[in-house]
Amino acid sequence: MDTGERTETGEGRLCLVTGATGYIGGRLVPELLDAGHRVRCMARSARRLRDYPWVDRVEIAEADATDPESTRRALEGVDVAYYLIHAIGGNGGFAETDRLAARTFSDAAREAGVGRVVYLGGMEPEGELSPHLRSRAEVAGILLDGGVPTAWLRAAVIIGAGSASFEMLRYLTERLPVMVTPRWVRTRIQPIAIHDVLYYLVACADLPPDVNRGFDIGGPDVLTYVDMIRGYARVAGLKPRIILPVPVLSPSLSSHWVGAITPVPGALARPLVESLRNEVVCRENDIAEYVPPPPDGPIGFERSVERALRRVRQADVATRWSSASTPGAPSDPLPTDPDWAGGSLYTDEQVRWTDASPERLWEVVEGIGGDRGWYSFPVAWQARGVLDRLVGGVGLRRGRRDPRRLRIGETVDFWRVEEIERGRLLRLRAEMRLPGLAWLEFRVGQEGSRTSLTQRALFHPRGLAGHAYWWAFRPFHDRIFGGMCTGIVRAAERGRAPKPRPAVRAR
Repeated sequence: MDTGERTETGEGRLCLVTGATGYIGGRLVPELLDAGHRVRCMARSARRLRDYPWVDRVEIAEADATDPESTRRALEGVDVAYYLIHAIGGNGGFAETDRLAARTFSDAAREAGVGRVVYLGGMEPEGELSPHLRSRAEVAGILLDGGVPTAWLRAAVIIGAGSASFEMLRYLTERLPVMVTPRWVRTRIQPIAIHDVLYYLVACADLPPDVNRGFDIGGPDVLTYVDMIRGYARVAGLKPRIILPVPVLSPSLSSHWVGAITPVPGALARPLVESLRNEVVCRENDIAEYVPPPPDGPIGFERSVERALRRVRQADVATRWSSASTPGAPSDPLPTDPDWAGGSLYTDEQVRWTDASPERLWEVVEGIGGDRGWYSFPVAWQARGVLDRLVGGVGLRRGRRDPRRLRIGETVDFWRVEEIERGRLLRLRAEMRLPGLAWLEFRVGQEGSRTSLTQRALFHPRGLAGHAYWWAFRPFHDRIFGGMCTGIVRAAERGRAPKPRPAVRAR
């Protein structure tokens, strides 16, 4: 694929990528770099990008898409801007956020003289659109009318290791040998592999300047969700699934059902489910007039599942859907100084000493959560995860992207990595439903020949309910948090972490 015109310095176009910490953006950046382009990542916090393997090869601009001034600075000198920002949520507020961000970005791109905008959104099926699809289409209209040539790529279900759609399909199929399903499982869908989505996104940097329109993109297979479940089962080596459709599951009930079975929380499951009510099949293939098919041809559904499963099993998942912030989760970080002046701050601190090396202790700390668990009272942790799901939280099923390495911004079960100083500090911020804000912090130190683990659980209560919550669970803290600290040290002293628990798979 031609990487486009070259500047006088011999480098490719300057491409701005928004949403670089998200599922698509985090994978698009290295593809653009490999195509010979220069890349600038726009993020609200530069530190969120600190641990990505390509960070030393890109520029970083701190900006909020709803702030005109910072967005205009980020777009200065940009040739191609990739707009990969989507608000998400269960109420109508997301649409206004989407609208404001799109208008701000579009105006800033025009003022900065950007040559092209590329936007990845959903398809525009016939019939009444779901609120989220309607919002995506509105964003596309704002960008197309903004005065900068825009390519709107319209995709249905994206299949790739770590995508929300793939995780939803994976867990429903693996956990339920018999499932009662709503009517939308009979709707026709044209899924597309993440590999092909990235191919088209990169290729759009080279579109002629007069192209200002949308394009449908899809894989070679048109299937129903039932077909996708059965196809996944074949690829994964599972017994054929028994599917019993019923007419009574509304999108709201379906999203709760999906949220209870899969790692995808209800707030994210609902827009995914709602988008499947409509037939999402390509109505044109006009992109072929400007971009040839992928070199090896478009990837079919079962081959895309096979590729995704291979990456999951090899723990080679570059980005995950959960890298994006979860609706309703706390976003304000705890100041580094523990003597915080922001109100009440309850602390449970545990310290353990060990003869294990700091490197070995850190290896266990960084590998916490996911399949390895939390080193104390697994039943209590599982019960807390179930309780969180029942009240609309994320629960424990999000797991980890990588069983050994963490980076800022990614999830560990119902926590998110807020800070990591490799070998020394790991701070996790809670995203379970709580009447307040909570953090879990691990520090590895050394004094002489001995190694220390300092573990702190911190809780900033919100109102009377927050204070009551802390004191109600205070009797369990010593056992759960103390047991966890002791369990981590013992794992380090054994010289190996416990083996990951086998994945729950119904055959």
